[in-house]
Amino acid sequence: MDAVYTHGHHESVLRSHRWRTASNSAAYLLPHLKEHMKVLDVGSGPGTITADLAARAGHLTASEVSAEALELARAEVNARGLTNVDFAVTDVHALDFPDDTFCVVHAHQVLQHVGDPVRALREMRRVTKPAGYVAARDSDYSAFTWYPLLPELDEWLALYQKVARGNGGEPDAGRRLLSWARAAGFTEVTATSSTWCFATPDDRAWWGGMWAERVLHSSMAQQALATGAATEGDLRRISEGWLKWAAAEDGWLSILHGEILCRA
Repeated sequence: MDAVYTHGHHESVLRSHRWRTASNSAAYLLPHLKEHMKVLDVGSGPGTITADLAARAGHLTASEVSAEALELARAEVNARGLTNVDFAVTDVHALDFPDDTFCVVHAHQVLQHVGDPVRALREMRRVTKPAGYVAARDSDYSAFTWYPLLPELDEWLALYQKVARGNGGEPDAGRRLLSWARAAGFTEVTATSSTWCFATPDDRAWWGGMWAERVLHSSMAQQALATGAATEGDLRRISEGWLKWAAAEDGWLSILHGEILCRA
């Protein structure tokens, strides 16, 4: 059941994650979020979505699997001066909260990294009040699409999927969320999708430059080298491919995400 987090917390990873907001990453949930609600944010990461949700809710608990990871969200919340947030170190497979505690339990890009996503969803449901919401959004790597069609990016995708699955995760989680929710016992599920798109020169420079660095220096790179999934030469070639994509005037990339909004 244990899984290793593929991305890690290198600065290049956090740069990507801090770009995320409730608007660009949790829009499917926002119409249902009310100012009186008590929310649990599972896997809060650097806290940008967490803080956005807290600003719209009555109270929010930010959770992570380690105190070190949780400090990232704490710093963001404190920087914004929010006072309705508390923090908990807990594992989504065995959440350290009583039954029926929260109005909303939310997880963004979490279920793709856990060892047992169905058990995680059952736990999220357990701690949600009757008629409350369990919300999850995950990307689907096989559905990533881009232009120009560069072999280095094909190589990147294959490598990422190999490393992520070797870590016990499921990089094509987006398409599986509905099935996982049903396996977890939810009967009222709204399944949707949304995308991120990077096509302007600034967007390409940011996204391509970020991945060019992540391929060389993040935990994924270390894991790829340690397991023999890639050599340093492979990683350099893939990194250069991301820079080539970023420099292409007709460069375009879209990322599909699956979303589920489940009634407890």
